[in-house]
Amino acid sequence: MVVGDEAADRLFHALADATRRDILWRSVEGELSVSRLAEPYPMSFAAVQKHVAVLERAGLVTKARRGREQRVRTEPDAVARARQALDHLGSLWRGRVDRMAGLLAGAAESASESTHGEEGTERWA
Repeated sequence: MVVGDEAADRLFHALADATRRDILWRSVEGELSVSRLAEPYPMSFAAVQKHVAVLERAGLVTKARRGREQRVRTEPDAVARARQALDHLGSLWRGRVDRMAGLLAGAAESASESTHGEEGTERWA
């Protein structure tokens, strides 16, 4: 499955930040309140809320109100989509690298044959 461009942009933008990746890892443990998620970070509560909002827009987490708390949990399907997108890119690049290696090997073989052919004619001339 290939992720669409906009969805992939949001997904990888969200994953590009270390704090957001950490929030994602921590929310895998189960639903956590935004205030509990904010505790270890040397930033304001509002900044952590913004990070959570980026993750939510990317579909990586969901927020649900439980009483006075906003609870956050990881969405495993979105994480699987990220992995599928990376696997797809990896297979494309492996194919390109393999084709390039084949071309280089063919070029080296041609150069070797050409060099050996010239040496052979010099000896017999």
